[in-house]
Amino acid sequence: MKASSRWLGAYCGFIGLLAATASATGVFARGTGASAAAISIRGEAYRYATDGVYAYNAVRVVAEGVGWDVVTLVFAAPALLVAAAFIARGSVRGRLAALGILGYLAYQYLMYAVFWALGPLFPLFVLLLPLSLVGIAWLWSTLDARRLAADAAGFPRRSLIAFGFLAAALLVAMWVPRISSGLSGDVAGAGLLGTPTLSVQALDLGLVVPLALGTAVLVWRRRPAGHLLAALFSVKAVTMAGAILAMLISAWLVEGGLEVVPFAIFGAVTVFAAVLAARVLLAAPATPDSVGPLDVAYEAVVRTNR
Repeated sequence: MKASSRWLGAYCGFIGLLAATASATGVFARGTGASAAAISIRGEAYRYATDGVYAYNAVRVVAEGVGWDVVTLVFAAPALLVAAAFIARGSVRGRLAALGILGYLAYQYLMYAVFWALGPLFPLFVLLLPLSLVGIAWLWSTLDARRLAADAAGFPRRSLIAFGFLAAALLVAMWVPRISSGLSGDVAGAGLLGTPTLSVQALDLGLVVPLALGTAVLVWRRRPAGHLLAALFSVKAVTMAGAILAMLISAWLVEGGLEVVPFAIFGAVTVFAAVLAARVLLAAPATPDSVGPLDVAYEAVVRTNR
């Protein structure tokens, strides 16, 4: 157990270092801010960056991406390195926290790989995606969902159910009108920014919404796997909502106007998700040795909650 924990901790730490490298490059090698005007094949006028590692992307996209990179560099990558140290010591909470952080990184670098214009960081984006997915699978395989469910004192079941359904509803409400605008021919309303399709909306509706709903349903039905998804979803929600706040601030600094309503919404989501994630992690035992007998403890909890 100790040797495997050390290997798993080292693996997660390696991903954290790669993510820190990618995000630091994005922040500090973003370029001078020089831009040029362009007209997309759909007739949309926009400005794109002409230098830096994010050259050939729309100025708004670069501004938001740098904000996202700041959150990864300052919060997500260091948090994964700290979690890796706890994982190496056999911590269950460290593994649950790493699940959510790797979920965040997998989403971020999938987005970067398929959305950003081809640039020098593309190979690193492509590398971080499968590394994060393998890390999630590895972490998942070391956690006993039934034991976690049996020993999860203070698990925020109702809050998770409500948050999962509300998060899914929020994303649908945000993105369906933009998709409708694009399909009706309103390119400006869709906000394509020179891109051929709505990649962000596709990934949110295709990945994040099912994750939110799946977590809510499994927790609602008291399925043990819901405890693992709860950690992945809640920790990812903190980092993702925080990244959106940073993206809005970065875009504000570049364009001179803050989108107040989205800022307020995602500020509230960040705070709520942080409290929820902390409760999920604290409900788990600190180490595998602190978990009681599987069948007796689990069945006792199930009977109590019925």
